[in-house]
Amino acid sequence: MPALQSLCEHGRRPVVVVTQPARPRGRGRQLRQPPVAEWAMSQRLDVIQPPDVRETGFLDRLRGLRPGTAVVVAFGQIFPKALLELPVHGCINVHASLLPRYRGAAPIQAAIIAGDRVTGVTTMRMDEGLDTGPILLQDELEIGSEETAGELAERLSSAGAKLLIETLEERDRGRLQPRSQPDSGMSLARRLRRSDGIIDWTAPSRTIFNRLRGLTPWPGVSTTLRGQPVKILWGRPLSGEGVAGGESGSFLGVRGESLLVSCGEDTVFGVERLQKAGRKAVTAKAFVNGERLEVGERFG
Repeated sequence: MPALQSLCEHGRRPVVVVTQPARPRGRGRQLRQPPVAEWAMSQRLDVIQPPDVRETGFLDRLRGLRPGTAVVVAFGQIFPKALLELPVHGCINVHASLLPRYRGAAPIQAAIIAGDRVTGVTTMRMDEGLDTGPILLQDELEIGSEETAGELAERLSSAGAKLLIETLEERDRGRLQPRSQPDSGMSLARRLRRSDGIIDWTAPSRTIFNRLRGLTPWPGVSTTLRGQPVKILWGRPLSGEGVAGGESGSFLGVRGESLLVSCGEDTVFGVERLQKAGRKAVTAKAFVNGERLEVGERFG
C-alpha cells in the first residue's frame, strides 16, 4: 500500500492496479476486497484482479494498455515470460530483504527467525527466476531487539516505497547501474505454514524468542499442555540463575510476571502472555492460577 500511495503522491499515477481477487474473510466468510483494491478504488484507479496472471484474457487486457513499467510489491505470484516482457521498460520489484539473502515469500520473518540484526529493501529488475534479477538499489535497516515481523514489515514497507521512487527517478535520469546478484550469500525464505509455529523446547530460549518475534502476527507460535493447544503470545529469554533445571518444556515456576519454561542448552524462557483455544488471552500468573499448574509439568 505505501508504494502505491507514494507513486500517486509523486505524480506517477498508475494506468491500472493489479491485485488479488476478493476472498472470504472473518467469521461470516463474507467476500472482502484486499486493502490495495479498496484504496485504489477510492482513488478512482482502474483495478484488475486476476486469479492467475498467466491467463490469456488478463495478458491481452494488460497488453492493450501498453504499460511503460510494471511495479511489483508482494504480489505473491510468479510472473510468466509473456508478462515480464510486456511492459516497455520491464518489471521493477520491491523486495523486503538485502538480496540475494532471503529470496522468496517470507524474507521478513526469515531475517528475524535467523536472529539477524540488519535487513533492508531491494529494488530489482525482474526476470524469470525467483527474486534472481539484477539489483537496482538497496537500503539497509536495523532490526529492533524485540521487533516482531509485523512491526518490521511496516517499517520496510515505508522504506520500500521511498526506495521505489528513488529508483524510478534515478532511472529517468539515466543513472541506474543494475548489477547481477552475487552467488555468495544466497538463501531462500519459503512460504510459511502453520506448523512452523510449533515450539521446539529443546532449542535455546533465544532461538525460541526469535521464532516468536518472526512469526508474530502470523502464524504465531504454540505448544501443548495436558494434550491441549496453547498459544504463546509473548515472552522473552531469562537468566536461569536460581531456577532449578528440568527437561526441556518443563514448567519451572513463576518469576515476576513470567511463567518459566526450561529450554535447551540450560536456558530459560519466560512466558508473559498466553491463550488456550477458545479462551481469552491471559497473563502468565492468571494462567498458572487458573490451570493450577505444578512445577515439573511439561509443555509440548
